[in-house]
Amino acid sequence: MPEVACDESGSDGENLVGGNTDVFAHASVALPWDVAAECVREIRHRVRSPAEEYKANHLLREKHRAVLEWLLAPGGPIHGRAHVHLTHKAFFVVDRTVGLLLDDAADAVPLFRLGPDTFGPDGWHAFLVAANRLLRVRPGGDPADAGEPFFRTVDALVRARPETEAARTLRRLGAGRARADDYLARVRTVPALFPVLNPLFPAIRLTAAHWSAGGRPVMLVHDQQNALTPGRIARLVQAARRDGTGLGGLRLVDSRDDARVQIADFLAGIARRIASDELAGRGDPDLTAGLRPYVGAESVWGDPHSWSRLAPTAAGPGAGADADRGF
Repeated sequence: MPEVACDESGSDGENLVGGNTDVFAHASVALPWDVAAECVREIRHRVRSPAEEYKANHLLREKHRAVLEWLLAPGGPIHGRAHVHLTHKAFFVVDRTVGLLLDDAADAVPLFRLGPDTFGPDGWHAFLVAANRLLRVRPGGDPADAGEPFFRTVDALVRARPETEAARTLRRLGAGRARADDYLARVRTVPALFPVLNPLFPAIRLTAAHWSAGGRPVMLVHDQQNALTPGRIARLVQAARRDGTGLGGLRLVDSRDDARVQIADFLAGIARRIASDELAGRGDPDLTAGLRPYVGAESVWGDPHSWSRLAPTAAGPGAGADADRGF
């Protein structure tokens, strides 16, 4: 069975608003062992850092710009053999919230684009924080601790700008209290195996779908990740098979022992930084163009300058009825 090596960058679990990063990147490479090992050796030769373990930051330094361009370039060592799934965390929160409360995420993109200008930076940030809190549930807590702040925030924003399109969407979200209460009661009683706000799990499923598109199942070899417990791995494989995705299995390794995963680690960190710079308006056009061929069309992205084919007309995968599955 073909093996594809994976790693991620920007994981903050379910803390998607106010965490350390605004982008989550999941990278995968389909490289033979010897090719990956040679690529790592070549990077070390070109960078010439005394560090024992190289990370993406080494390649992102301006003095190593030529190495980064070589890695991403057409005809470079990973061209045609690598893939990146990007998740804009703030949009992911909006997408999942709209999907849960409206049972359809179609309004997520327009709300995400209109919200900051309609409610102002502070009001929009308050909405994102409240939505993150609503969906980031903890077993045994009081549902009101998450539900009430969210609906109070929605009500305040609607009253502030009642005639706007964004407020009309929020008004519909505010009418979804019963759906939210059901969700909170369910996941607090029986914790979700796949938290709805963790972007890792859908990224793995979409990565497997990308590499198995030709009909052959693939084995994903993934860097060690605390969220990937044996139970979750087993369910991921079962769900993929049920959905017709060719995920033959998922095996965890230490990236230091697998050059293929090291390359995936490089690519994930590079992709996250380039995408984050684009969000902040300080993107480098050449690096953005170099990364774009690797970015999957199913990336979850609501910004008008999208990495995804979905953004102009529709959102990424919403929570909907399967909100407690999270993938």
